[in-house]
Amino acid sequence: MNSCFKLLKKDGEARRGELVTVHGTVQTPLFMNVGTVGAIKGAVSTEDLENIGCQVELSNTYHLHVRTGDELIKRYGGLHKFMSWDRPILTDSGGFQVFSLASMRKIKEEGVTFRSHIDGHKIFMGPEESMQIQSNLGSTIAMAFDECPPAKAERSYVLPSVQRTERWLYRCKAEMDRLNGLEDTINKHQMLFGINQGAVYNDIRIDNAKRITELDLEGYAIGGLAVGETHEEMYDVIEHTAPNLPENKPRYLMGVGTPMNILEAVDRGIDMFDCVYPSRNGRHGHLYTHYGKININNAKYAEDDRPIEEGCECPACRRYSRAYIRHLHKSGEMLGLRLCVLHNLYFYNHLMEEIRNAIDEGRYSSFKAEMIRNMSQSE
Repeated sequence: MNSCFKLLKKDGEARRGELVTVHGTVQTPLFMNVGTVGAIKGAVSTEDLENIGCQVELSNTYHLHVRTGDELIKRYGGLHKFMSWDRPILTDSGGFQVFSLASMRKIKEEGVTFRSHIDGHKIFMGPEESMQIQSNLGSTIAMAFDECPPAKAERSYVLPSVQRTERWLYRCKAEMDRLNGLEDTINKHQMLFGINQGAVYNDIRIDNAKRITELDLEGYAIGGLAVGETHEEMYDVIEHTAPNLPENKPRYLMGVGTPMNILEAVDRGIDMFDCVYPSRNGRHGHLYTHYGKININNAKYAEDDRPIEEGCECPACRRYSRAYIRHLHKSGEMLGLRLCVLHNLYFYNHLMEEIRNAIDEGRYSSFKAEMIRNMSQSE
């Protein structure tokens, strides 16, 4: 079964679609909930993810490789069975660790040598190794192995880096084609998404987009953003890059971002998002609402008997008060952390549903303006 992306409607540049995969059909635009090691930080279960409307779970190739191990997970039947999740899973390639573990890496044409952040042992990962690990995990969507240059890197560094990533992409595709044809491969319909790079140099981004789309992959991502550039620079890159990606394939903006970022990026033609913000901020008591972000730790919520947000149907808001959730946080009780993470993830997933409805109804521009106006408030 090959992937099938159907572009159902456009409202300006905002796109409404659905992506058919071997693990089910997902509606876009969508937000993927980040479960780095096969779980959302904050004691969020697979059942919780189903209940809060998560369509796609995202896990980290590098982290699953160095801890527990992808070969063990393959023996278990793949990541879907391992974490008891039957909806789509996207695995990143490990390429971002080339960026984030800069002090412990060495990049060559063959691939990258890392030092494990856990125990310091040497790891080599190239395009073939990344595809093999992701095949062992059996994810629905595998990301191509790439280097993520810093957003403000010199042009003299970025251009050869992007060219090497292009060469790596051809190797990724060849290896995935080989793996998908093996008898013992868990998911023989695993999809490959290519990644556009180029820092903030629009001409490099555009040229790269044109080159990688020649491979006719199942989807394309814009990587290397939200890593040091301003929001305005990020939006400018999206505006120049997205039109050069295929209209009939999903477009994924990696690692982004805030609700404001998502609203702006949807307006520029992006279909898929992921970010650790909702879970990370939730663990610290920072909560998203349609009327701005609140810090539940503030003293003014000590006797506030309202839910986090009136009308919200998340597990926290349906039953508990701000006062109780603040009490849990202040007392160091894990339940407080869990409820806040669930609320934020529900907020993001529900925001994407609202975005889809607005595009369906041809009112995305007014919806976006109203949301940005309301969320700019603070209590």
